[in-house]
Amino acid sequence: MDSASAHRPVLLDEALAALAVTADGTYLDATYGRGGHAAEIAQRLSVDGRLVCFDRDPEAVAAAQERFKDDGRIRIDHGDFAMLADIAARETAAGFDGILLDLGVSSPQLDDAVRGFSFAHEGPLDMRMDPGCGETAADWLARAEQGELADVIHFLGEERFARRIARAIVNARAEAPIETTGRLAEIVAAAVPRRERDRHPATRTFQAVRIHINHELDALDAALEALPQALAPRGRAAVISFHSLEDRRVKRFFRDAAGQRPTSERDSHGRVLPEDPTANVPTLRTIGRPIAPSDDEITANPRARSARLRVAERLP
Repeated sequence: MDSASAHRPVLLDEALAALAVTADGTYLDATYGRGGHAAEIAQRLSVDGRLVCFDRDPEAVAAAQERFKDDGRIRIDHGDFAMLADIAARETAAGFDGILLDLGVSSPQLDDAVRGFSFAHEGPLDMRMDPGCGETAADWLARAEQGELADVIHFLGEERFARRIARAIVNARAEAPIETTGRLAEIVAAAVPRRERDRHPATRTFQAVRIHINHELDALDAALEALPQALAPRGRAAVISFHSLEDRRVKRFFRDAAGQRPTSERDSHGRVLPEDPTANVPTLRTIGRPIAPSDDEITANPRARSARLRVAERLP
């Protein structure tokens, strides 16, 4: 069994149910990963159905092209979430019947030491989703000022000891460049005075650095803004997030797009701002409550434990 077929994606059945796939529909998998969701969507399509997949990781794109090279219903693109509006405009005039955003790092990425995503595997400190673009985590750690390091680790990692960790990184890099996952993990572990049960002390810092290097939240915001126009009427958006920063953004966007935000807002001085007459014009409706993995799924795949699935539907 190859790695693609052996890997079962998070919340697979729940995501497929949320998308309500129809045989002749047009769907978008905006994070191909290793194709678990995409393959199941494709199985539900007739010869008249279409599936567009894209991913910012060239290795994922190559895997998709090889897997679906003989399937004319499926188109593969290379790009990140920020391209969602452009891809939707190019691929369908009527909009997609379903869009899936899986915001997690795939298991092949985590398990490949060369990619540098995980402190569990010694390797070069890279962390780029697309190794051909942007600076590596090592490059950024070498140049960032202590205050910037602390802010990124605090806000993107929600790490209470961010200042201690930033200071430790600056002190350590003065002695020698921080170029491997193992060395960064050791520096962080030594700087954290208290340990969380069942969580490595470097977990939050690695998350923060990865999000920063890949501009993940900016790309997510761009994708969310594009969703209403990219969906066909009654088309479904299913978004799987893996940490609170992502989930809060998705929750807030769905709430606002459903017209549930406050009708009056205040400025920094507490003064009521003029009402925006278009502010509460809904474009989406939320479907159900957030869905978490079952106990059985978490037992089979502990990486799924923090996943949350939120679903919204484009209004007619």
